[in-house]
Amino acid sequence: MKNEITFSFIMITIDQLSLKLQQQINSPLPGEKAQQLTQVTVSANVEFPYSIEKAIPAAVLILLFPYNNDIHFFLTERTNEVEHHKGQISLPGGAWEEGEKLHETAIRETEEEIGVPKQAVNYIGSLTPYFTAATGFMIHPFVGWTQERPETNIHDMEVNNLFHVPISTLMDEKTLMIEDWTISGYDAKVPFYNFNGHKIWGATAAILSEFNSILKEVLD
Repeated sequence: MKNEITFSFIMITIDQLSLKLQQQINSPLPGEKAQQLTQVTVSANVEFPYSIEKAIPAAVLILLFPYNNDIHFFLTERTNEVEHHKGQISLPGGAWEEGEKLHETAIRETEEEIGVPKQAVNYIGSLTPYFTAATGFMIHPFVGWTQERPETNIHDMEVNNLFHVPISTLMDEKTLMIEDWTISGYDAKVPFYNFNGHKIWGATAAILSEFNSILKEVLD
């Protein structure tokens, strides 16, 4: 069978996985419980200048595609020229623009940032929104897929590096680690996903934590 992937003795294609995910996403989501598995713990009470009531809507895309006998998704390393989250690892995405639906924002921004054409993306559904108190965004995560690994062309003012991760790596419990960091002068315990030396933490880790929980429901 073309693009057949093996997970825990289950044979599945990208088409079959997309259908399973669509069904699971339309059920009650793991939500905040799964997101909190990667919550940063700070040693002091920190007051942020942004409130959830005035959150700026944004959207990101987990774009799945078959590659090397697995199913992968893209992550970007942001440049130091972007306004927010400089140098961090994130999912493709950006701020909502008036007149578009939020999943359209995620797909449009993916095309602008990494060059995947909008028409190549098959939409699956949405995950639980995540509020970033440090920057004031309400991030709406979406999931989509392409039939094969898409051609990419990064926007070099926004994206410094583009790489992709197998979902089998995300599902591997050993990739979730925790370290003591200093963030803005505060001591913090930071859970992160270690993808071949790339440390994914914060909002992106929270989104991937919920997606990981959903994957385990449909594949384990």
